[in-house]
Amino acid sequence: MLKVEGLNQYYGGSHILRGLDFEARQGEVTVVLGRNGVGKTTLLKSLMGVVPIKAGTVCLDGQDITHDTPYERVRKGVGYVPQGREIFGRLTVEENLRMGLAYKSGGTPIPAELFELFPILKQFLHRRGGDLSGGQQQQLAIARALAAGPKLLILDEPTEGIQPSIIKDIGRVIRMLADRGDMAIVLVEQYYDFAAELADQYLVMERGEIVQRGRGADMEAEGARQRMSI
Repeated sequence: MLKVEGLNQYYGGSHILRGLDFEARQGEVTVVLGRNGVGKTTLLKSLMGVVPIKAGTVCLDGQDITHDTPYERVRKGVGYVPQGREIFGRLTVEENLRMGLAYKSGGTPIPAELFELFPILKQFLHRRGGDLSGGQQQQLAIARALAAGPKLLILDEPTEGIQPSIIKDIGRVIRMLADRGDMAIVLVEQYYDFAAELADQYLVMERGEIVQRGRGADMEAEGARQRMSI
């Protein structure tokens, strides 16, 4: 579903991403691991088009999207849940979800499936997003990204600052979405145990490069946890 080749990214004179090559397959969760500052968030922003790609290619479902704008990528099937959630705090839950449908016709209904995945959102449909707890805001951010029915879902540290019970709910939803088989998921995560539980494929980044990769079932045996603590 996603194919990245020779991806390089710079901030000023700093070389942030260095020749990244990887694929994310449909029906799988690809976990990107690494300490703070290794380029994980920059990678996701590059995939989403938030920062222009300096060199390399990004293809979605066989189509080159390297130079597409973020809204063009959304139209083509990319969903993005940024670090820190970035919901619209002054808008209601319903209005936030409708933002995920912004490029569709005005009468497009909010998919009922979103309330099956996150029942609390239906209960709080008319509550302002800023009045929700951190965990509820994260559920809202994921649901907003899912509203348009993406082929690729990108999540940047969805467990950050979230209570354990909701972390479990989010993990359950991510696994369920992958197992349906119609979506690829790229997950950046610092919480190793959460990542290991979900990973079908893993990538470890250091200093802007992928230094280790493999199948999720082999993460522990191949020393991925130790790489996180170096």
